[in-house]
Amino acid sequence: MPEPEIAEDVSFRDLDRAARERLRGLSKENAERVGLHLVMAGRLIDVDPELAYEHAQAAVRRGGRVDIVREAAGIAAYRTERYAEALRELRTVRRLNGSSEHLPIMADAERGLGRPERAIALATSPEADTLTGVGRVELALVLSGARADLGELDAALAVLDKIPAQQGDLGLRVLAARAAVLEAAGRTAEAAELLADVDPEALERAAGNVLPEEDVVVYDTFDEEEGVEDEDAADDGTVVEDAVASEGPADDSADDATDVPADETAAEETAAEETAAEETAAEETAAEETAAEETAAEETAAEETEERE
Repeated sequence: MPEPEIAEDVSFRDLDRAARERLRGLSKENAERVGLHLVMAGRLIDVDPELAYEHAQAAVRRGGRVDIVREAAGIAAYRTERYAEALRELRTVRRLNGSSEHLPIMADAERGLGRPERAIALATSPEADTLTGVGRVELALVLSGARADLGELDAALAVLDKIPAQQGDLGLRVLAARAAVLEAAGRTAEAAELLADVDPEALERAAGNVLPEEDVVVYDTFDEEEGVEDEDAADDGTVVEDAVASEGPADDSADDATDVPADETAAEETAAEETAAEETAAEETAAEETAAEETAAEETAAEETEERE
């Protein structure tokens, strides 16, 4: 399958340094190619999610055993509404690195699949207690939405009531969520009053309906410190939408992917050849078994014919 094109101005150093470190298990050439696809995925996730998904898939084909690669694939799948795939990828990430940071996205993906009960189960699981800051608020937003999906509007409002005051876009999203629940409950006047003094453009931006002014060039997880006044004040769990950070290019002094001995590259090629050989052998065996079954069937038919005669 042909890989999507890499923009000429994209560099491996655009990738967050910590992310580059995670690619050290790959050969240098392959790590750089995977890194370029991750940068492209991060750059395109808000402006062209489908193309971002293609870049993430190209990275998976080259380095599918690296957690940040599967993370990129999961987030891109989520943003393109491939919710079942997003769940599979992010579960894989959790197995690879033990982190539950993407629990909000996983819970929201369950909502996307029409399974609010599972979203609630994730949002109230022991793993939810490990989230802090933005992750905890995001998970609360998903939990509230899942309650609303089930028609439990009072419970949805109760979840939002437990979120401490937020600033910036996150605060606007909490406000919009409350207004949506009030609207669903038929309390339209309260919903309108809640948003009366809010700039509509700011609300659209907070909801992610306005394209960013600048390209995002770094693919990494969100900064959990942003937009949270008190990390320890939120005691109830909730959901998250983006895991693409815009930290900017890493320092030029950062190391590139580690040089890997030629024998590692040869080992990778050998493994690929062995896999191909195994697949070919399996196909040949299946063909032989099919031919044997057909021959046996023909002999049985001939014997039956002779008996009738």
